[in-house]
Amino acid sequence: MHDLTSTSAEEILTAARDNSRVSGLTHTFYKYPARLSPTFVRAVIETFTEPGDWILDPFVGGGTTLVEAKALARSCIGVDNNELAVFVSKIKTTYLTKREQTWIRKIGSQLITETSLSQQPERPTEWIKSGYLKNLNSESVWRIRKLMEIFIERICRIRNPRSQAFLRCVLLSTGQWALDNRKHTPSVNEFRQQFAANVEAMLEGMQELCSNEKKSVKESAIQTPIETHIIHSRAQDLDNTTQFSHFPTPKLVITSPPYPGVHVLYHRWQIHGRRETPAPFWIANCLDGRGLSHYTFGWRGEEKLPSYFSQLEESFKSIIQILDRDTTIVQVVAFSDPTWQLPKYLEVLDKVGLEEIHLPPKLGEKYERLWREVPNRKWYAMQNDDVASNRELILIHRVI
Repeated sequence: MHDLTSTSAEEILTAARDNSRVSGLTHTFYKYPARLSPTFVRAVIETFTEPGDWILDPFVGGGTTLVEAKALARSCIGVDNNELAVFVSKIKTTYLTKREQTWIRKIGSQLITETSLSQQPERPTEWIKSGYLKNLNSESVWRIRKLMEIFIERICRIRNPRSQAFLRCVLLSTGQWALDNRKHTPSVNEFRQQFAANVEAMLEGMQELCSNEKKSVKESAIQTPIETHIIHSRAQDLDNTTQFSHFPTPKLVITSPPYPGVHVLYHRWQIHGRRETPAPFWIANCLDGRGLSHYTFGWRGEEKLPSYFSQLEESFKSIIQILDRDTTIVQVVAFSDPTWQLPKYLEVLDKVGLEEIHLPPKLGEKYERLWREVPNRKWYAMQNDDVASNRELILIHRVI
């Protein structure tokens, strides 16, 4: 295990304070809720691992850990119980051949120039019956919904599954831009223009990631291939997942579990910031889970959150079964009421056999943990007794 020295801690602190917008590589393919900061993830990976090491993210979300691991020549395993997260993470980490890229540009151009609202696509009847197009029929958004139906019908004709999945992700990103938390819905022409821009930007991001990985592999001179595996599973079930018996023990776990008592919509868009729709699953051609509590360890209004902390304990009991004492666990988590939830959270981690690693004394004897202020993305060290519900906390642990 790599020790957290004053120098490495300073580097993590510097990266954590970075408040620039998420950009570069494939990070902008989809704005998954509560995303990790790529700059921070990169610093953590460089601090606690070497090229060729294995990394695990058991709550992989939008795949930030996977992307940064590939760019730095580390193999990585991502796990999530949300099929949408699995879909997005796979697209972000799958390279396309030059022929596939040419074909995608051609199809993308055809979608822009050869489609119109006068066309009558076959309605996605089963998706509609299951409620996946809920709240997309109002006067303000029906045109965008119909255009997406036309696009999906055309995309489904593509025989190459990787090209089809990539264009679905382009449409997913464009649909999110057009509909999620927007006060005003863009026009059909604006939607087309954004779709075209996303095709180019996403292909460029994929090429940038591929170049970064090749450069890192060359510089580190590692001989083993870099692997990325994405598994649709609950973190609670990792010790029962046979696939893990084939993987080396991760040197690092970096992740962001569900936040206790905090409302985060991992599985919905909000039309005009209010009405929810599960349309992202329809666009990505994957199925929703069992409601919000499926993704958040239970209902946030439950008194004392017994379901949350029970599932948190089950998850880390399972996770540590595939780790050893050389593994570092780094988490980013927020609390609706940290005054009692933080002690309870730490109690669970202690109970399953994890020991917390505090910031080195050189950084200040009163500063043991790193907090992030969410509204303006500012990071800073904070005294233990000065906490607020609008901040995220970085926790560093190791297996006892």
